[in-house]
Amino acid sequence: MPNRRVAVMSPQTRLAHARRRQRGRWRLPRLEAADAERALRNYRLQRRRAVAALLLLFAILAGLPVLFALWPALDRTRLAGVPVSWLVLAVGPYPLLIALGHWHLRRAERAERR
Repeated sequence: MPNRRVAVMSPQTRLAHARRRQRGRWRLPRLEAADAERALRNYRLQRRRAVAALLLLFAILAGLPVLFALWPALDRTRLAGVPVSWLVLAVGPYPLLIALGHWHLRRAERAERR
């Protein structure tokens, strides 16, 4: 007798498939004209602000090799026996990334409050 193929799935997967059949099609809610315009304006504003944050992120990350190329002495200088260039690479970006995330979040929240 040939081996029979069996589909193995989690019980949660079976439940999700069953729910999908029961509910029918999901429809997007319709917004009133004024709300739709406000939502579109908010979307565009937040997209512009996200592009600015991404550009700053790129500048931070791409700026590290530039920093090391401009100041090769960072490799020779040591702090507690560790080259400063390693410290700048391992520790330096994280406070900047946290500040960038906080800055972007504050700007996004401010845009939503308008």
